[in-house]
Amino acid sequence: MLRAGQVIQLVTVALLGIAVVMVMSAGMTIGGEGGFTAESLIRSQAVQYALASVVLLILASRLDIRHVASRPMWRNPVVWMMIGSLVLVGLTFIPGIGLTINGARRWLRLGPSSWGRTFQPSELVKWVMVLALACWCASRQTDMRRFWRGLVPASLLVAFACGLIVIEDLGTAALVAAVAGIVLVAGGARIWQLGLMTVPAGAAVYWAITTSPYRMARLTSFLDPWQDAQGSGYQAIQSMVAISGGGPTGRGLGNGIQKFEYLPADTTDMVFSVVCEEMGVAGAAAVITLFVVMLWAGLGVVKHCRDTFGRLVALGVVMTVGLQAVINIAVVTVVVPTKGIALPLVSSGGTGWLVTAFALGLVAALDNDNHLLGQASLDVEDEIYDDVDVIAELDDEPETDGVLVPA
Repeated sequence: MLRAGQVIQLVTVALLGIAVVMVMSAGMTIGGEGGFTAESLIRSQAVQYALASVVLLILASRLDIRHVASRPMWRNPVVWMMIGSLVLVGLTFIPGIGLTINGARRWLRLGPSSWGRTFQPSELVKWVMVLALACWCASRQTDMRRFWRGLVPASLLVAFACGLIVIEDLGTAALVAAVAGIVLVAGGARIWQLGLMTVPAGAAVYWAITTSPYRMARLTSFLDPWQDAQGSGYQAIQSMVAISGGGPTGRGLGNGIQKFEYLPADTTDMVFSVVCEEMGVAGAAAVITLFVVMLWAGLGVVKHCRDTFGRLVALGVVMTVGLQAVINIAVVTVVVPTKGIALPLVSSGGTGWLVTAFALGLVAALDNDNHLLGQASLDVEDEIYDDVDVIAELDDEPETDGVLVPA
C-alpha cells in the first residue's frame, strides 16, 4: 500500500503532467504557433521546468530536515534563507534590476536576456516563511503562549515580509499571512492573541486596496463585471464564458476558443478556465480531486509526525498549496475578486513549479522519517515482547534445587 509521502509525490507528478499539456494548449495561437509536436515538446520551457521540478521533488524527499530546528539562530540555514529571500524581494523594486511584467514589478532575471530565466522572489519567501516559523515555534515551545516573547517576534517577521510583497502582489501577501497564522496557532500561539494582530493587518489590507486604483477597480468590477465589460470586468467575463463553454465533457483538448486572444493570462492565473473549457466538468473535477488527495495525504503526514518542527513544516506546506488552489479556483470562477495568484503546479511559472515541488518533497521526506521511526518502534516493541516471553518461559520451569526432574 502506498504511504502518504508516496501519494504526494505521485499527485505532484500528475499535476505537473497536466500542467505541461494545458500550458502548451493554452499557448497555441491562431497563426499556428504552439501545439504538441515532438520538437515543440523538447524545446518547451514547460517541459524543462516540469522535469527539473520532478528532480527537485525526488532530491528533497531524500533530505533530513528535522535537525534544522535545533541549530543556533546564526548558524541556522533557514535564517539565512529568510534574509536572502527578503533581500531578493527588495531588489525587484530597484530600476534596472527588477523586471516589470504585465504592469507588476515582481521578477528578477537570472542570466543574460538572451537565455536567462525570470525568477519571482516572493515565491521563495512563501515557502521559506513556513520553515522559519516552524523553527521559531519548535525552538520556543514554552514561550509560544506568551504574547511578547512568543507571538510578537514571529508576527513582526510576517508583517515585514508581507509588507514588501503587498506593494506589488496583494494575493501572495494575503496567502503568506493566512498560512503564517495557521502555523503559529498550531505551534502553540493563543488564538485570541493572534486575533489582536488581525486589526492592524486588516487596516493594512484596507489601505493597500483603497490607495491602489487598479485594486479598487477589480473590487468594483467583481460586484458587477458587466458595468465595465471591456475594461476591469473583461477578465472575469471571459473566464465565465470559457467555463460555461466547456460543458460536462469540454470542447476537446486543444479545441478551446477563449485562449485565442480573448482570455487574459490563459497560461498563468486563468489556466483553470482553459481546463474547464477543453476538458469540461470532468477535467476540472479531476484536477480538484488531485488537490484534495494531496491535502488528505499531507494531513496524514502531519498527524504522524512526532516532532513539532516536522509537524509544522508539513502543515504549512500543505496549507499553502491547499489555500492557494482554493483562492485561484475561486478567482477563476468569479467567487472572489480577481487577483494575481497562480494554481499550484498547474499555472505556468518556473519559479512556482520548482519551489512548490521541492517543498512537497520535504513533506515526503518527513513521511519517510515517520515510517522509519515507526518501524524502529515496532522493532523495539518486538524485542520487549520477546524478552517478556523468555522471562515467562523461565518462570514456568519447575524449581529443582539441583535435582534432575524427569520430563
